[in-house]
Amino acid sequence: MADNSIPSDGVEGFLPGWEMVVGLEVHCELKTKTKLFCGCANSFGQEPNTNICPVCLGLPGSLPVINEQAVELAIRIGLSLNCTVDKSIFHRKNYFYPDMPKDYQVSQYEKAINENGILELPLSKKTVRIERAHIEEDTGKSVHVGGDGGRIHGADHSLVDYNRAGIPLVEIVSAPDLRSAEEAREYVTELRSILVASAASDGKMEEGSLRVDANVSVRRQGSEEFGTRCEIKNLNSLRSLTRAIGYEARRQVALIEAGERVVQQTRHWNEDQGITSAMRSKEEAYDYRYFPEPDLVPLEPSTEWISEIRTHIGLLPAARRERLTALFSDVSSGPVYDQIVTAVGLGLDDLVVGAAENGADPRLALARATNEVASDIGNLPRLTIEKFSDLIKLESQSKLSATQAKTVLGKMLESGADAAGVAKSLGFEALDSTVIEDLVDQVIGSSPKEWERFSSGEDQLAGFFVGQVMKLSKGKADGKIVTSLLRSKRS
Repeated sequence: MADNSIPSDGVEGFLPGWEMVVGLEVHCELKTKTKLFCGCANSFGQEPNTNICPVCLGLPGSLPVINEQAVELAIRIGLSLNCTVDKSIFHRKNYFYPDMPKDYQVSQYEKAINENGILELPLSKKTVRIERAHIEEDTGKSVHVGGDGGRIHGADHSLVDYNRAGIPLVEIVSAPDLRSAEEAREYVTELRSILVASAASDGKMEEGSLRVDANVSVRRQGSEEFGTRCEIKNLNSLRSLTRAIGYEARRQVALIEAGERVVQQTRHWNEDQGITSAMRSKEEAYDYRYFPEPDLVPLEPSTEWISEIRTHIGLLPAARRERLTALFSDVSSGPVYDQIVTAVGLGLDDLVVGAAENGADPRLALARATNEVASDIGNLPRLTIEKFSDLIKLESQSKLSATQAKTVLGKMLESGADAAGVAKSLGFEALDSTVIEDLVDQVIGSSPKEWERFSSGEDQLAGFFVGQVMKLSKGKADGKIVTSLLRSKRS
């Protein structure tokens, strides 16, 4: 069955009679100052092969020393995921890839520091089991030059950067509890929010701080038996995650329905072509020849230390959503709750809560945060809670129209200026209600047919009249006042 015969889009709904089964392995880089076993800087974007030393290169005679901060951050992750935190042991995972200078990776195999946790998804309300969240060191990075798609096959030559080798990771392994690409996306989104909120990782997928391997299989609806799984490696965006899972599940169904067999293997996702392709046969644990790391003693965090770490974990996403939800009456689902989930996911909830505490309308603050601020989130540090609150109050008091408020907020994010100053510089002055009413009468008089239809019940024409008034007022009229006047005149 040719890979390009499988549709790569449309992940929702899947195929009638079939169910996909997905488990995810999420690798997150910990936000430490130095690497896991040495004093080299944990820093992104440096010149290749500058943050290296005999320890992270595995040179003869060098010995690892565990990074205490890395252990603490790993425990934070475990506690945030409701895991049991206990004694753990490091192992050597042996494999011969050019991005591992030692030809083995130090990881945790038989006993992970965090085990048996859960993660609750905010929208689907599903509970996903976390099997383990263990500590390991990252590999280096291979860069394949020439050829197609940045892969080693067909490349002219390859380069290796060992700056990343030895950076501390936590690999979070879920049970195969996910049943769609969208559930997988929601899981990674929520998990990323937890990692950032706990200050364990920056969660930057674009910089490789968060990478996902997806284990995908399919089975007939109603079957309890798992199918043969394939692992898709190193998915580094939510878009890639959902597309790759959707494609791979369809590929497997097409194989089975054609009378062929799914072969367990590791596969590569090609973002440009929208397909997965075989990389190598799927390794089992015995292929790695695990054995205990002889240069490291077991980790045995004390109960007192675990309790202390727990006190340093800030508000996690679930608690932050509850805090936002409390600002509204009876909101547990629907568009407002979706906005709450978005605000928390983007770290904008403090902005909305702060605006509400300053007397601003929370519903309007939530809308502006999840739309205008979210679209320019890189400039968020320039926007203080006080300035944001003032902007929301100006709009609530009809001193700025919705269109004007959006424009002013955009300028505030660019410059860091206050709302009143930006509004004045743009010439945005609130129109008196009497002036607005004159404009409404003017538009009604120039559009008698439309007014007759609106008066007879065609409510959708309200947008037409509001738009005409906004044109005459050059965007200065308040749409809410215009709509109210239209309805009062119609009655």
